[in-house]
Amino acid sequence: MGSLARALEGFFTQRGLALPTDQAQRLAAGRRRRRIDATPPPLRPQVQAFAESMLRARERALKAGTLPRTDSTIEAALATVRDLARFLTGTRNKQGWALTDVHDVEAFLATMPKARQRRLTVLRQYFRFARSRKVVLIDPTQGVKAKGPSGFSGTTIAVDQQRQLFRRWTSGTDAHPHEALLGILALLHAASSSEVRLLRVDDLDPTNRTVRLGKRPHPVPMDPPSWSALQHCLAHRADQHTDNPHLIVTKITKTGRAPASTAYVSHLLDPCGVPP
Repeated sequence: MGSLARALEGFFTQRGLALPTDQAQRLAAGRRRRRIDATPPPLRPQVQAFAESMLRARERALKAGTLPRTDSTIEAALATVRDLARFLTGTRNKQGWALTDVHDVEAFLATMPKARQRRLTVLRQYFRFARSRKVVLIDPTQGVKAKGPSGFSGTTIAVDQQRQLFRRWTSGTDAHPHEALLGILALLHAASSSEVRLLRVDDLDPTNRTVRLGKRPHPVPMDPPSWSALQHCLAHRADQHTDNPHLIVTKITKTGRAPASTAYVSHLLDPCGVPP
């Protein structure tokens, strides 16, 4: 679906003149299919069954009114199981799930230490499913611990560089309003790129100068530099003449209602040489 078609869909569905298309569902189905097809053939049928099981669980959650898995959650789980299958066949020379043992799981998790907890959570889900189908007799993830701290483990920047960035984003003229907003909210309020990407205009409270960030339980008070960055971003948004409810609006999203793409936000801080 092209940008014009997306804009027309957003216009008509917003005004109740048409029903939304199934474009998003078809794209998600394609992403799931690519992950399943990339699994080595001997191990692929159970990955297919696992995907179907997660989709059925999502349908039950929707009917029950509980929190369902998102497309991205299901896709991430399939990617992890696919990677394990490739590891088993390519590195451990094992052609069946029943041959997987705890040493295989530990070796696989060691390939990406920073993703250990997330991957182990997915593998536990998968092997519970596999054991219920009698694909494996023993869950190889039993006894495997999610080592490492659960807090922030990314890279940090020196204090002097933080000061330089603060000046760039508050008093400088080189930074784009989107860059300054993401940078200052990340620097002063530990905002993630996802929180900033999904920030909407109605999340701002001008009276109290607070902002609702992501799933944080309380509105976040804004200091003068942060509030100034928000105002500059609002002014840039006004110049776009858009009905998009999000604060960060791009040339592609200004005709619709979707947030800016993850790829766009991930490159906002490229001019200053700092990853988001």
